[in-house]
Amino acid sequence: MTRILSTVEQTRDFGKALAAVLRAGDLVVLTGPLGAGKTALAQGVGAGLRVRGDVTSPTFVIARVHRPDESRGGTLPLVHVDAYRLGDVKDPIGEVDALDLDATLEDSVTLVEWGEGLVEQLSDEHLEVRLDRRDDDSRVVALIPRGGDWPSRAAALTA
Repeated sequence: MTRILSTVEQTRDFGKALAAVLRAGDLVVLTGPLGAGKTALAQGVGAGLRVRGDVTSPTFVIARVHRPDESRGGTLPLVHVDAYRLGDVKDPIGEVDALDLDATLEDSVTLVEWGEGLVEQLSDEHLEVRLDRRDDDSRVVALIPRGGDWPSRAAALTA
């Protein structure tokens, strides 16, 4: 299931559409090279979930919790993780475990940039979102549903 996103704004809009199908307990793993649009998509998810504050890359803090802005109708927290720097540590899976993401998983949407091979053990069901940037600066987004009702939810996003 793929789509072409021509601009960064379309990438954010796709994140908003993704937010509309997310619910508490969901794990979304964003993969792709530097500059592919992972953070822009995360910003769209944050906007769609109506969380407080700006969603920025948590590269140096690794994880950031964005609480719902109830005054704007937000109901779910977003746990935004950037596992990029964990690729350089001796035990990256141990570092992920130390974040205690499983403690917040049930009540939040957990979105992990650079999480491939590191966070899938947190949930039997998750959505992998693979982003690739093309030479014309458009992005190809591929949705890879893993278990549960993700196939039908992902299909709704690419229809």
